[in-house]
Amino acid sequence: MPLRTPLPALPGTSRPAAPRVLQEQALRYFMEVVRSGSVTAAAERLNVAPSAVSRQIARLEQELDCLLFERRARGMALNAAGELLAAHARRSTQEIERVTQDIQALRGLQSGLVRLAATEGFASLLPVQIARFRERFPHIRFSLELPPRGEVPRLVREGEADIGVTLSSVSERGIQVELRLPAPIMAVVPPGHELARHRQLTLAQLAGYPLALPGPETTLRQLFDIACSRQGLAPEPALLSRTLEGLLAFAAAGGGVTLCGETALRPYVEDGSLIAIALRDREMTERHFEVQTLAGRTLPPACRAFLDHLQRGLQPAA
Repeated sequence: MPLRTPLPALPGTSRPAAPRVLQEQALRYFMEVVRSGSVTAAAERLNVAPSAVSRQIARLEQELDCLLFERRARGMALNAAGELLAAHARRSTQEIERVTQDIQALRGLQSGLVRLAATEGFASLLPVQIARFRERFPHIRFSLELPPRGEVPRLVREGEADIGVTLSSVSERGIQVELRLPAPIMAVVPPGHELARHRQLTLAQLAGYPLALPGPETTLRQLFDIACSRQGLAPEPALLSRTLEGLLAFAAAGGGVTLCGETALRPYVEDGSLIAIALRDREMTERHFEVQTLAGRTLPPACRAFLDHLQRGLQPAA
């Protein structure tokens, strides 16, 4: 569907402003370059030749009578005009999507795509919620991306994800927080472990056991290190892993104790494979997680319905 938009002539040009028709394919190629950061990477994702992408970008720049990118040695970055066009394209795509799904919703919640972005700690929890939702609405489709923690708000803000679920400690520009709940850090052991009988522990009590910890880039590890420093503790982890799956597998196999957020642990606690024990150290209770959407956006019916389901499903049991 062509997008028609009036754009002013650039300073220093004599051509008057006039409505221009921006072709869908050219905009699609443009947005892929925005996402991937280079013509070559965009061409690979679009499965076309780089020259085809370059032609479409040149066509847009000719139509608009301005450059859209700054060409750099390591790729392409949007200039001010490009930022305006990208924002316009995202809004237009979201409006088309909303109208399409609203029309489909007239027949009931029988179709739709929900795009989720979440940090790895929610990789086990969200599929459970998706499965439960699809028991009622089996024709709704989902995609789930697991980017680094700081990328989740960006994907939501740029329209590449409808709903984000992430740990957060600061407010994000352009983001609507739909749900914010504490995400306490728990000690994790297998059933039968000698610590499993405790209802609460301190980090000092874990000092005599092998520890499995995530990398220093995670909020969990940063809070753990702060707490240990304040208490004069200097634990040497038996295992460092960048994946939650690896940490939990180590604990489940009896290799030692690991730490994990309470929300991400729920599926493992519910099936009895792991035991979660609260930590009394203040730093272990300072995290929160958020369910995020794009501020000002009207979600399509399928996304709205799943968001309502998610808000209920993530609430702690009474």
